[in-house]
Order: sequence, then structure tokens, then C-alpha cells
Amino acid sequence: MAKGKSNTATLKQRDHKTISKLVQLADDVARKALAGREPKLDIPTRTKSNTLWNKKRGILEMGSATAERELFNLNQAKQFMQTMLHASTIKDLVEAGKTASLRGVFYKAKHTVAGTRENTFDTQDESDPILEDLEVALGSLREELHIFAENRGAMVGNITVVDKGDEIDCRRMGSGGYAMPSIVEPDVIQFKKCEAKFVLHVEKGTVWNRFNEDRFWEKNNCVLTHGSGQPPRGCRRLLQRLNQELGLPIICLLDCDPWGHYIYSVIKQGSISLAFESTRLAIPEARFLGIRAKDYKECGLPEAVKIDLTENDVKRAKEILAYPWFEDNRAWQKEIQGLLNNGFKMEVESLIAKDISYVTEEYVPQRLKAKDWLD
Repeated sequence: MAKGKSNTATLKQRDHKTISKLVQLADDVARKALAGREPKLDIPTRTKSNTLWNKKRGILEMGSATAERELFNLNQAKQFMQTMLHASTIKDLVEAGKTASLRGVFYKAKHTVAGTRENTFDTQDESDPILEDLEVALGSLREELHIFAENRGAMVGNITVVDKGDEIDCRRMGSGGYAMPSIVEPDVIQFKKCEAKFVLHVEKGTVWNRFNEDRFWEKNNCVLTHGSGQPPRGCRRLLQRLNQELGLPIICLLDCDPWGHYIYSVIKQGSISLAFESTRLAIPEARFLGIRAKDYKECGLPEAVKIDLTENDVKRAKEILAYPWFEDNRAWQKEIQGLLNNGFKMEVESLIAKDISYVTEEYVPQRLKAKDWLD
């Protein structure tokens, strides 16, 4: 008991707020039950129809629509139970001052309901959305719920950070770089010394390896990052902090395909599923350097780099073309239409066809010098 009291005494102010929200959630359910009313939860809806484009701020925001989750509704009872199970696990984590992975929380809550053959959760695909529901219902960030995701992405360059008290010199991280953690809030990660003038964010680790091996960050005085494809929250949050707190421009080098365009859109404006976190994740000033539809001819690339667009690619490109933030942007309309007119897509790696270091020694430096990018 003494140990529990000690843990509670050392909780941060935000942890006390999180616990208070969880207790309030449970109390609301209990009061309804004791009053003879049906226990239910109001969960903000994370759908396209409840996502608003704030043109002035340049980000996606979540609307005010909610959906009821009822205990006595056969179609909702299991999700109601799952929500309360995860809320209980989160309370335990916060009170203990410990964190757990998304996978760990899934296993903590997974068990067979007594007297049945029914599991509380069958797969993690059931568990993760419930945790996101709790985030929006409580108005708390995942980090405030003491939950982290798998680390994805790396960073290297002219910056020193402090990670939980350990000083990390990103100039001396070898071939692997500094692995960006899932939780990168100011109480975990602090910026110390930074000479970098910008951040170059590349889509994949394979491309990042070429830039790191060629010491691009050293020659061009920047920070070099990647997010292993679609960048996770930790990566996007760190990029936003580098932009907002240090004033570093975020320059993106992504594939010339609907997926690359979507990744840029998510970095810049936010995503529909995480619209409630756009204020903390989106970077409206982010720029798209390439690779571009014009590059096949402009760079003199061989026929072999072409990858035919699939029907799904065409459909996705047209959807992106109609996004409100691209719809009124002539440069982006021209870019995506150029992709469709070409009838093929290209990866950043295709530039290797010119030379192994063409992308680091010519393509990107020339584009940066000419400020040839899309906003």
C-alpha cells in the first residue's frame, strides 16, 4: 500500500487530470445504472463526414458529432465492455507511473468471458480503435494515457536532443541513426544544440540510408528523417516540434504516386482518422520537393523506371485531386493531373538509374537551390 501511495504522490499534474477524466467516465456510467437508466457512452465520431477543413489554419479538424455506445444494445454491448476494460487498464498504468505498448494493452485486456467461449478481444485490430475512441472521448492524447506504439523512423543530422535525460548527438549516430520514439513530448524529448537550417524528410528507410551514407545532412546542414512509409504519430509530432519550436522548414522527398501524395497530405494537413490531433501533428508549412511527374523527362530517366498506374491508383489520385486543400491549389492540380496523364508512377529510388548518388548530389541540392517545390 505504501508503494502505491508513493507512486500516486509522484504523479505529474497531467496524470492527475487523466485519472480524473477516467473516474468521471466511470462515475457517469455508474450514476446512470443506479438511477435505472441505460449506461451509455458518447463517443466522438472519427469519420470523413465529421472531419472539417479549416482553411484559415490549414489543417483538418474533427467536428462535434458523436455516437452513443449503449450497454443494452446487442450490436454495441461488446464495444461498450471493451471501452470500459481499456479505461480500467489505462487508469492502472497512469497510477503506477508506467507505460505499455498498444500490443501490451491488447493482451492486458484480452481474456475469455467467464462462463462463455467469448473473448473480450480477438485481434489487435479490435483493440486499437477502442483506444482511439477513448482518446477523443476523454480529450486526452495517447501519451497522456501512457500508451506507446512501436518505434518507426530514424533521425540523423546537426542537432543534439535530450531523451529522458540522456544526451543524444545526432551527428554521431552511425549508419542506423537515432530511432525516433513513439512518445516525443517536451517532458521526454528536449532540443539542445541545433545548427541545422531545415529538415529533409524522406519516405522510406532505404532512401534515408543513401542520404545518410553520403553524409547529405553534413554537407547541406540539415536534419534527415524518415518514417518508414506512412509516418507514425511520434515521427509527425517530432517533425512538427522541429518546425514550430526551432523554426526548421520541413521538406518532403516522397514517391510520385497517390501514396506519396497522401503521405504529404497527412504530414501537412493531418488525417481524417486523427483529425482530433491535427493541432499537435499537422505542419501546414511543409513542402513537397519531389519526386515529380515532370521528372521522367526533365531528369532523362530510362523507360524501365516506369510503374504502370493501377485502376486503384487512378481512383485514389482522383480522390486526392478533390481534397479541398488540393482543389484550390493550381500547382497541385497540375502535379496530380500530370501523374494521371503520364499513366505511370515513379519511386524516389528510380533516380539511382542516373547514378547511385544522383539523388543526394544533384537532384535534391538543385531543387533546394531553385526552391523548386510544391506547397
